[in-house]
Amino acid sequence: MENVNPKRKITPNKFILIVYDMSCTVIAVVMALYIYYEGNIPGLISDIFKQSWFIYPIVGTTVFAITGFFDQMWAFASTTQYLIVVAGSLLHTVLMVLILQFVNLRLAYTIYILYWFILTFLLLLIRMGLRWYRDINIKKKEKAKGDNKTINVLIVGAGQAGAQIISELQNRQILRKPVAIVDDNPLTHTYKNMGVPVLGNRHSIPDIVEKLDIDEIILAIPSASRSAIREILQISNKTSAKVRMLPYFSGVLDEEYSAKLSDVRDINIEDLLGRDPIELETDGIKSYLRGKSVLVTGGGGSIGSELARQIAKFRPSVLILMDIYENNVYDLQQELKAKYHSSLNLQVLIGSIRDKNRLEQIFAKWHPNVVFHAAAHKHVPLMEDSPEDAVKNNLLGTTNVGETAGKYGTEKMVLISTDKAVNPTNVMGATKRLSEMVILSLNKKYPNTSFSAVRFGNVLGSSGSVIPLFEKQIKEERRVTVTHPDIERYFMTIPEASRLVLQAGSYAKDGEIFVLDMGKPVKILDLAKELIRLSGYKPETEIPIDFIGLRPGEKMYEELYLDEEHLNKTAHEKIFILQQNHDVEFLEKEIQHLLGIIRIKSPKLLKRVENIIEKLYI
Repeated sequence: MENVNPKRKITPNKFILIVYDMSCTVIAVVMALYIYYEGNIPGLISDIFKQSWFIYPIVGTTVFAITGFFDQMWAFASTTQYLIVVAGSLLHTVLMVLILQFVNLRLAYTIYILYWFILTFLLLLIRMGLRWYRDINIKKKEKAKGDNKTINVLIVGAGQAGAQIISELQNRQILRKPVAIVDDNPLTHTYKNMGVPVLGNRHSIPDIVEKLDIDEIILAIPSASRSAIREILQISNKTSAKVRMLPYFSGVLDEEYSAKLSDVRDINIEDLLGRDPIELETDGIKSYLRGKSVLVTGGGGSIGSELARQIAKFRPSVLILMDIYENNVYDLQQELKAKYHSSLNLQVLIGSIRDKNRLEQIFAKWHPNVVFHAAAHKHVPLMEDSPEDAVKNNLLGTTNVGETAGKYGTEKMVLISTDKAVNPTNVMGATKRLSEMVILSLNKKYPNTSFSAVRFGNVLGSSGSVIPLFEKQIKEERRVTVTHPDIERYFMTIPEASRLVLQAGSYAKDGEIFVLDMGKPVKILDLAKELIRLSGYKPETEIPIDFIGLRPGEKMYEELYLDEEHLNKTAHEKIFILQQNHDVEFLEKEIQHLLGIIRIKSPKLLKRVENIIEKLYI
């Protein structure tokens, strides 16, 4: 509950309330005496009353002021405020017993009990009356608005955050009414919070929505785990109610945390994936980024731009963003400048990783200590139509960056790889697998530079990925296209992937291929249905789903590693090292031969790529 603490000055309304409360203390003692003695008050008792009556309002007003009686907005009161009245009245009664005994004007204890009941009733009467009067006015206003319907709200969470949201909903003159609460703690199921009953746990949500005609569900459990949120969302999304939630709050709910109705937001697809926040060992990351010259190739892309945002927090001496496409990297430049101003030495350079001369210029001038190589062609169907360009950009580009890094004594180079590099069935995946092999080869060739790769699956919301496509199709209210009902993919948020890449970089020493824990794969069909529901439509009825068949080079299921390969643990539970069993000398010869074919533009290029991939998986 948000206590409204108005200024201490005595307003006319507050003055009337003080006079009323003082009068109540006197009226209550008279009524208690009258009831106890059945209307025949003895003369001795009457004398005691005449000698002590003025003490009641003096003590009462003092106690009531200290306990906050006059600092509440009673027209917006809830159970918390009413309990203050009960407690304050009890404290006042106890003090009166002690004071009257001290001055030898004692009364029977039963009289004091009657006094407390009567006083509490009188004090609550006017306060509840003010709340009742306000509620009647609100209902009149709602009725006058005609078509405006009160929105029935179900609150998920009977804790502090839930109570604060309920209080604000009740206190604000808006057409949203909290009518029920659900909470997984069975001890709360007999309670009422601010007058709102707790009717069950998360599994009760569908029944409650139907029985109470719930229009909106608000998740008020900001400290809950992402997996718990995901399960509750899955249950809630099966109902007809709109679902919203308070944002996540890291760690245990802090005493200073105050949930506000304005913080309640719509659900996004990241919430539905239910991935818990990543905990980083920041000292390790800081040790190789702070005060260093850091280059990010593909700096305007989805991963490259997020890497830049994360790296900037660690205060490098210079952050160099290289990209061939100027628009996105320009937007990122403006964003970082606005955030860091002169505290970040940011250099944005346009150039291609295929152009070794341009790379030489950049390395000669800035001598990057750390390189994150995120530049690549990544769209599987497009690369099937332009395979030679995929090989040149992904394989030759990686080689150019790596060779230049080794030549100029870069300390670390980290390649951003993909799960499509595992047992590849398409050109893009094959080029990324060969790029990983280039990393192994360069690590041997340049012992003063630590080369490594980080392999992970799809990232949510990256340009050209399935989620923006679905969102566009839904927005245009046309059919959502899914390649196959059973196709699955691993998903991770862009910030999550970028943070783990930085963490993996801190572990890189000797040609490692790091594999990120992507959690469980997600069915694309389920993802499409969830996005349709989030947009306020019903899947397959209001927004149909069409199955268009697998695209060229596309796999039903992605893998992060093969069954016969082994993963070794690192200090981070979500980062593993792939155990390598390849003949590095053989790979080096094959890749050098392949690079020669690329440079002379031989028609044997793709066949050579295919042969190398086959040898890797024999």
